[in-house]
Amino acid sequence: MDLKKIEKVHEGKYITRYDLTYNTENNHLKVYEMISRNHDIKTKDDLNNGKVDAVVLVIHSIDGERILLNREYRLAAGEWVYNFPAGLIDEGETPDESAKRELKEETGLELICIDDHIGESYSAVGFSNEKNVCIVGKAKGNITKSDSEYEEIKAGWYTKKEVKKLLSECIFAGRTQAYCYLWSRQG
Repeated sequence: MDLKKIEKVHEGKYITRYDLTYNTENNHLKVYEMISRNHDIKTKDDLNNGKVDAVVLVIHSIDGERILLNREYRLAAGEWVYNFPAGLIDEGETPDESAKRELKEETGLELICIDDHIGESYSAVGFSNEKNVCIVGKAKGNITKSDSEYEEIKAGWYTKKEVKKLLSECIFAGRTQAYCYLWSRQG
């Protein structure tokens, strides 16, 4: 792959769209469309996102018997999708601080412990260089309505039996589906 040109197509408030022109191994000229949270990509090195943009929260109940899922209306899909709570890391915020804030905003729950961090991953590597980190932990409290006026989120705790049923009947985000599939079949 021989990158020839990077062209900014449109800069929005949160994402910027780029066209990447390149030659394939067979010397065919192609244009690859992508989006990024970086508003100033100019070189091939800039494509390698050096920072984590967002957190994904894999949250279990204190007894480990339930998992927290958001059922959220996603405009890009035009339908309700099951997903883990997640959100962008604010300027000056650590991923752990972001996790606590996002969990509270989206579900009303309090993050009481962080058990693990699953390293950096790409959110949608097929068309974006956005990176996230998954934070695994436990939460307590009462679920309340999201405090965002821009998101439609219905959070809930689910047992393994309930997750198995959801997996056979409902639409999930990919990473959430994969994790829930494995979790619901344990012990």
